[in-house]
Amino acid sequence: MKNTHIYNSAKNAFVATTLIAVLGMMSFFAFEPQIGHGQISSDFVVTQEITDEISWNVEAVDATMVGSITGLSGGFATSTTVVSVNTNSSTGYNMTLEFFDNAAAHAMVSSSTDAASDYISDYTPATPGTPDYDWVTNAGGGSAEFGYTVSASTSAEIASMFLDNGSACGSGSQTENKCWMSPSTTPGAETIIDSAAANGSSTTTLKFKVAVPNAPSPALPSGFYAATGTLTATVNP
Repeated sequence: MKNTHIYNSAKNAFVATTLIAVLGMMSFFAFEPQIGHGQISSDFVVTQEITDEISWNVEAVDATMVGSITGLSGGFATSTTVVSVNTNSSTGYNMTLEFFDNAAAHAMVSSSTDAASDYISDYTPATPGTPDYDWVTNAGGGSAEFGYTVSASTSAEIASMFLDNGSACGSGSQTENKCWMSPSTTPGAETIIDSAAANGSSTTTLKFKVAVPNAPSPALPSGFYAATGTLTATVNP
């Protein structure tokens, strides 16, 4: 009886041990391919922000009128300055031009200490805010005037008011020495360039003109007259 009990216990232990071993082997073969020879994946993203940047390729330099003008019989003179902007903005940039608002309420004043009374009047287009296709010099006895026009190596970027259809400004293409505008002393009021894409090579040329009629009024004392302009380039939103 005792031997039978021992036999049965040993038998049961053997069966349990065998069952555990079999289950262990089955688990190994079931999971081993995933652990040892299978493949899993996990995706992730690396992000870096690149911000818009804008800078001057070429900054505007002082523009000295070519030639002097006599104060009584009159005449005219011109000068230019060139500027270039670089930006990586996909929306492009815009550029505005404003002149210093001095005591005389005119852009160009005498360099003397009496600047408030000695000045060259701002050019006056026939329609305020719209450039004249041709510069119109005042008749004798009228005022001397200072104005400007703008051209660009990429014509699509130039403000539409400097484009012309051959007789009037506001649309069309650009023509040299056309579409003359009065200088503005209001910050941001005059947009001269509006580019719709990233820019790194286009250049903008500003041309200035002073015209003095015969016997101008107000009279122009001899000396130097100057206007201070500010160009501001801003990335488009």
